[in-house]
Amino acid sequence: MKFKSRHPHYEFLRKKWLGKHRAVSEKLLTTHGDTVRHLTLGGLGGLMLLTTPGMSVLPVTHNQVLVDNAHITKLSDSNTELAQKLDGVLPKEVRKLNQEEEGNVSKILSENFNLKTESEIQGIRLNRSYGLIGGEQHLYRYPGDSLNKHAESATEWAMFGGAGIAPGLGAWGYFTPSEAAFGEKDRLREKYYIAVQTFLAPGFAENVGRYRDFSKFRKMLLVNPKTGQGVVTVIGDAGPGEWTGKHLGGSPEVMHELSLAAGPRKGPVLYFFIDDPEDIVQLGPIGPK
Repeated sequence: MKFKSRHPHYEFLRKKWLGKHRAVSEKLLTTHGDTVRHLTLGGLGGLMLLTTPGMSVLPVTHNQVLVDNAHITKLSDSNTELAQKLDGVLPKEVRKLNQEEEGNVSKILSENFNLKTESEIQGIRLNRSYGLIGGEQHLYRYPGDSLNKHAESATEWAMFGGAGIAPGLGAWGYFTPSEAAFGEKDRLREKYYIAVQTFLAPGFAENVGRYRDFSKFRKMLLVNPKTGQGVVTVIGDAGPGEWTGKHLGGSPEVMHELSLAAGPRKGPVLYFFIDDPEDIVQLGPIGPK
């Protein structure tokens, strides 16, 4: 399995620059959304476009940006109720859950999302099911892929383009062997991918091949316990390193759906396997019933 290895000083500077770029971009879009085409010709926006040739700049209206930003803070009564239920069973600090706590949380999530969630499937479990998530970059999906191909509209580019694209491939390599073979299922897998510390899972070192095959694009439910927001994801990469203080990473879109895309791009989440042998459960945001 391929894992990322970056010098901590490089990682710090890279994330600091990306965070500054994101903050500046979001401020510009909020105040000048309907003139974004002109703004992207200079400053940081121009730099992004110059480094990603072929990106078509489409008009984005101020209302579109406001609608997209508003959705991450608008919570339903069901979201609020779920957050209250979780608050009653979760420890105050973000730590590994014991068996009883995991059972209680899994039951609540299964009932509220109408899914079968498990902390362990086929005798395999991760090192934890409650931890801190951090924002990740986009991943290359096929040979010849580029950052600008990830955005299907100017709105998506404005919201997620600033996250950049990882210099290396994910743990499983490309999502598909060629652009011609690239389909909707592959697009959603990269869009809603997470990186988990498979290498810290109990028994991993003794059964690398088994854990690799089990983990590849394995579906998981992620929930922000503070807001009750959920998203169905797949394991698309391995990481982050223990030295980061984080326990998993989420794609730009995953972080957005959990209301963790702004500020430090970090926060506590619950993450449980979804028992879905017939591949019925759709990837993407999901609301409690």
